[in-house]
Amino acid sequence: MTICCLGDLVLDVIVRLEQPLAPDADATSRIVLRTGGQGANVAAWVAALGGRSRFVGKRADDDAGRLAAARLRDLGVELEGPVEPVGNGVIVSLVQPTGERTMCADRGVATELTADEVDPGWFDDCAHLHVSGYALLREPIRFAAAAAIAHARAAGARVSIDLSSWSVIRDYGPELFRADLERLRPDVVFANADEDEIVGGPIEGAAWILKRGAAGASFDGVEREALPVEVVDSTGAGDAFAAGWLVGGPDLALEVAARCVGQAGSMPESRS
Repeated sequence: MTICCLGDLVLDVIVRLEQPLAPDADATSRIVLRTGGQGANVAAWVAALGGRSRFVGKRADDDAGRLAAARLRDLGVELEGPVEPVGNGVIVSLVQPTGERTMCADRGVATELTADEVDPGWFDDCAHLHVSGYALLREPIRFAAAAAIAHARAAGARVSIDLSSWSVIRDYGPELFRADLERLRPDVVFANADEDEIVGGPIEGAAWILKRGAAGASFDGVEREALPVEVVDSTGAGDAFAAGWLVGGPDLALEVAARCVGQAGSMPESRS
């Protein structure tokens, strides 16, 4: 089956701090350049786990966009969506020595995807569409996401949504966002504790999967512990978790999340 993932394809600049930041001073760090973006991350992990995956989104044919797209293709992901000359997204992730991270995001042209640019043919063989919540929180891409969901459902696909960011939901308006969710009627919702709280908990008809980090996860009310792992970088762990669940359910979700936090970067280093 094909799992389609709608969202961002960006270039990640990961800054792993070895000492605290201080104004007007240097901070010793380890810095790596990787491909990322929530939609792209999930697609990459699906492919690494042996699934057939397709990324759907707008990207650019500039240096950042070409590098990001090449990496995704190397991992076995199909790419669909319009390509602009310039303006690919770039995200800087500041990772504390504890593994916690802060993201500074420039999503570039990704948010400019329109409903008219969404091709129904991208979803003809789609068994599941996974939508990044970021795609529901900006215009015009939120209308493109709704169109993609309609096309995928017409092809018989199930739909999942990752709520993505409590702070962006706060700025958008929690009540408005919850109303959007209820209207879109996803089959599955992925959320962390802050996102769960800000939207007011589960919506009717959707399996509700809570990501609790080191505390494990709740799969529609069934609690599971996280696997023990030495944390290197938590960036993208939730995306890896979602991909694992899409391919193999709770056991694989927890296994892949542990694999992700044990490496630097949000994507798999290679296909399994």
